[in-house]
Amino acid sequence: MTGRTVIITGGSSGIGAAAARALSALGAQIAVVGRNPARTQQVADSVGGNAFLADFGKLAAVRELADELLERYPDIHVLADNAGGMQRTRALTADRNERTVQETHLSGMLLTSLLLPRISQTATRSPEGSVRIVQTASAANLMGRISLDDLDTLSGPWADGWRAYGRAKLANILFAQELARRTEGTGVRVYSFHPGLVRTRFGSGAWSMSVLSAVTFGHYGLSAEQGAEPLVRLASADRITEPSGTYWDRLKPNGLTAPQAKDAAFARAFWKASEARLVPR
Repeated sequence: MTGRTVIITGGSSGIGAAAARALSALGAQIAVVGRNPARTQQVADSVGGNAFLADFGKLAAVRELADELLERYPDIHVLADNAGGMQRTRALTADRNERTVQETHLSGMLLTSLLLPRISQTATRSPEGSVRIVQTASAANLMGRISLDDLDTLSGPWADGWRAYGRAKLANILFAQELARRTEGTGVRVYSFHPGLVRTRFGSGAWSMSVLSAVTFGHYGLSAEQGAEPLVRLASADRITEPSGTYWDRLKPNGLTAPQAKDAAFARAFWKASEARLVPR
C-alpha cells in the first residue's frame, strides 16, 4: 500500500481504527475521519496520518469534509465508508432524516459522490482494480426491508433500533451494487462486507447489546482487529477476482442478503430516492 491514500470514515474507534493501523503498517497514507476530536486525533497520530472531523448527522459538515479531503489529497486510492451506528431511540437529524439512515447511509453516499471524480481520476493513473470503495455493511441486512415511502422508519415499532439498522445496512449493500454499475469501466471497484459480530462500542446504548455484553461478561464476538480484517483485505489485496458490487460475509464472497438486494431495478430506484434526500430541504 506504499504511496496509496486511504480515507476511513468512522476511523476513531472500533474496526475503523483497527483498519487504519493495519493499512498504515502496509505503507498506506491514512486519513482518519471521526466525530470525536480527541479519539480521531489520537488514531491519526498513532498511524502517522491526518485527522478530519465531521458530524455525519449534518450533511453540510459532510460537504465541508469533502472539500477538505479534495484540497489535501491529489489522489484517493481507497475510500472506506465505515461510519454509522444504531440508535436506541427514534430521532431526526437537522436535515430531517432519521439518524440511522443518514449517519449510516446518506452521509456516506454524499461523501462518496463528492469524492468520486477524484477517485475515478486516480483509477486512470493506477493499476487495474487497485482503486476501491469499500462499504461496511452487516448480516443485519437480512432483517431489512426498505420502503421507498418510509426511508425514515417512521411507521411500525422501533425494536431497540434494529429495524432501522437492518434497513441502513441493506442500504449499504444496495448502494455498493448500484455504484458498481455506475462506475463500470472506470477502473473503480466497489465492495461491501459484513465484519462479523464485533466486540466494540457498537450499539452500546441498545438494551439488546447491553444484555449480550452482560451475559457474556463482555467476551462475545470478535475483536476489532478481527472485524477489520475484511476491510483491510478488500482495500489492500493485489487482485480481487469477484466482480465489483460483491457483498462479502467476512472473507467469503456472495454473503446472504435480503431479497431486495437481488433486485437491480429496486437498487436504481433506491438510489434516486436517496439522492433526493441529499438536496437541502
